[in-house]
Amino acid sequence: MNTDRWRPRQVFVYRHPVDMRKQIFGLSNLVSECLGRDPGDECLYVFTNKARDKVKLLIWHRNGFWLLYKRLHKQRFHWPDWFENEALMLTCEQLDQLVDGYNLNGMRPHKELRYVHAV
Repeated sequence: MNTDRWRPRQVFVYRHPVDMRKQIFGLSNLVSECLGRDPGDECLYVFTNKARDKVKLLIWHRNGFWLLYKRLHKQRFHWPDWFENEALMLTCEQLDQLVDGYNLNGMRPHKELRYVHAV
């Protein structure tokens, strides 16, 4: 038995609301067509609906997809609003906070700066 703890390589949150009737095939098509990524890359992809009361998580693990679904009762997820592209990369800790109901908008990291030469 493999006792290594399994974790996704990266976590990507999809920017736009998604029809929650989409299943593995439909969501994996969004990953490849809209994000330009391979849905079988062992990264976790997070989707929500327009009302922000449901999330689906899609990930490839070894020999098949996992599709996890969470529906809130009388509450809403606080979707991040600092997207620069179609998806936002989060840490596993930030994903835990997102699905636990924390508002990540107030907990933004500093922007990464890159310089061509030293000043």
